[in-house]
Amino acid sequence: MAAVKSNMISLGTKAKPFKLPSSSGEVIELNKFVVNAKGVVILFICNHCPYVKHLNQQLVVTANEYITKGIVFLAINSNDVVKYPADSQENMRKVVEDENYPFPYLFDETQNIAKAYQAACTPDFYLFDATLSLVYRGQFDSSRPGNGNSVTGNDLKLAMNNLLEMKPSIINQIPSIGCNIKWKTGNEPDYYLKR
Repeated sequence: MAAVKSNMISLGTKAKPFKLPSSSGEVIELNKFVVNAKGVVILFICNHCPYVKHLNQQLVVTANEYITKGIVFLAINSNDVVKYPADSQENMRKVVEDENYPFPYLFDETQNIAKAYQAACTPDFYLFDATLSLVYRGQFDSSRPGNGNSVTGNDLKLAMNNLLEMKPSIINQIPSIGCNIKWKTGNEPDYYLKR
């Protein structure tokens, strides 16, 4: 499994609007879904990635905790499902059910939203404040498959706590690492090709 680091886009970047279908068939529009949210976590994941599977259980625990505090979570799958049928919408529905995701799991078929966010890997985490300005991008925590570190979500939790407590953003933000987004042939963004 090839490890790819996330792109560390500039803090303060505004969340790009989107309107995407969820695994349940509901269409989610970012700006309408996050009204009155204290913060928004947008995460790029997929069904088959071992890095995502590694943290799924703690991701669900963390999301359940912070949703009650006013943080909205939205997960997006941007993988090419022709080449990677394990990431299909049907299988997304199974993952939501099996993992008990408490957040919508959206399908970015065109891959345009992944490009807009400069997403590079699964998982890739972005935390925006109530004005949809980026305050954190990076890892869930330091745990990776096989490295022996416990999955805690501590990096993302610290960022969310700082946001909720109106403290400054974390200075030392560490990129996430995971499988690269599976781009459709000929659809690879420049930031991916330049790696």
